[in-house]
Amino acid sequence: MGGVTAPAPRATAVSRGPGAAFIFKKALISALVALVLFSLMIGVRTEAGPSGQLIYWTRFGDLAAMVATVFGGSIVVELLRQWWGPVGTVRIVPQPVQSALATAGRWIAPVLLVFTFLVPVIFYNERYILDLGILVLTYVMLGWGLNVVVGLAGLLDLGYVAFYAVGAYSYALLATNFGLSFWVCLPLAGILAAFWGVLLGFPVLRLRGDYLAIVTLAFGEIIRLVIINWQSLTGGPNGVTGIPRPSLFGIPLTPGDDGLAAKLGIEFSPTHRIVFLFYLILALALLTNWVTIRLRRLPIGRAWEALREDEVACRALGINTTTTKLTAFATGAMFGGFAGAFFATRQGFISPESFTFQESALVLAIVVLGGMGSQLGVALAALTMIGGFELFRGLDQYRMLVFGLAMVLLMIWRPRGLIGHRAPTVFLHHSQAISSDLVKEGHG
Repeated sequence: MGGVTAPAPRATAVSRGPGAAFIFKKALISALVALVLFSLMIGVRTEAGPSGQLIYWTRFGDLAAMVATVFGGSIVVELLRQWWGPVGTVRIVPQPVQSALATAGRWIAPVLLVFTFLVPVIFYNERYILDLGILVLTYVMLGWGLNVVVGLAGLLDLGYVAFYAVGAYSYALLATNFGLSFWVCLPLAGILAAFWGVLLGFPVLRLRGDYLAIVTLAFGEIIRLVIINWQSLTGGPNGVTGIPRPSLFGIPLTPGDDGLAAKLGIEFSPTHRIVFLFYLILALALLTNWVTIRLRRLPIGRAWEALREDEVACRALGINTTTTKLTAFATGAMFGGFAGAFFATRQGFISPESFTFQESALVLAIVVLGGMGSQLGVALAALTMIGGFELFRGLDQYRMLVFGLAMVLLMIWRPRGLIGHRAPTVFLHHSQAISSDLVKEGHG
């Protein structure tokens, strides 16, 4: 009895990465471009002499080192692309390594949170590290606030520093003129910032993309110019001084008899106030994170995600885009106002120079590099960017160059940020078959 021979399985075609010649050619082109760009930036240094004449000197050794770095870096980038290659290409990373990396990724958030809680304990005598930690947490909170507008709702906001300034000046003026405490002014600063967020939202309801970015940028500059010119209220360029420090349930952190140290019977130390400020901004940042995660699971959060993906489809589904946009601006602005109030009470002095467009650009870069919509990615990006500025501080004029190069490489390697997250909050985990009776006209 003759059997039927089963056809031989066809070999699956698997695409392979580019060869060594292509990688070398691309690296050579990158090196030539770097040579042209860095010739005047690094190769030749010019300055004005004592009598006004132009003097210059060459640094061809540094130029050669930079070009060689670009050449080697281009090769490394191409190899990494093959290493983490897209679907359908041969990957060099073995499966056990991929599993280990996935497991490590799940433990990053809790380990980072525990370490953050222990920072004041481990580095109690390191004032510089504590101040740096407070600065990082401030930008983490700002990044999470802007992530509501940019990452969840998909609205490009270049004037986020305006809400930061509104919160700071609200607390400073209320505390200095009316004697209100920090805990009373904190919610008022958030409410006032949210009010200005709604005012910004109304003119930009019909705008999107580049036009929205331009209007929000103009809004940030308007707020800054108003602060500078309204001298009778804001102090103008001189700023506001003598801003009160926060207290712990009405107990000041001062060396007097009514201070916290005296009531606890311990020796007073200026570090107590720094540790208190550290845990205060940590609590505010965690509150921002918790509220954002909760809102994402509510109908308004799903409306933000629908607006981000496609505004036309969002309207077709019957979602009120006006309310959706206004709530996104108001929520993000509220968290920016909280961060501004903390900034004012921490510094004790604020001025318009602290609220320039550079701050908005920095917070937006944190959101984009971390991954729009990703809470953990924003935190890691803030730690990398703010800590990176300090790490490369000793490189002098090469500091911004190295930092910019690192951001370019990150965007090449991870174009959606460190932790790209665009998955909707609500989705079907398993595909389900739908009866034909349910898809007839009149049934959905």
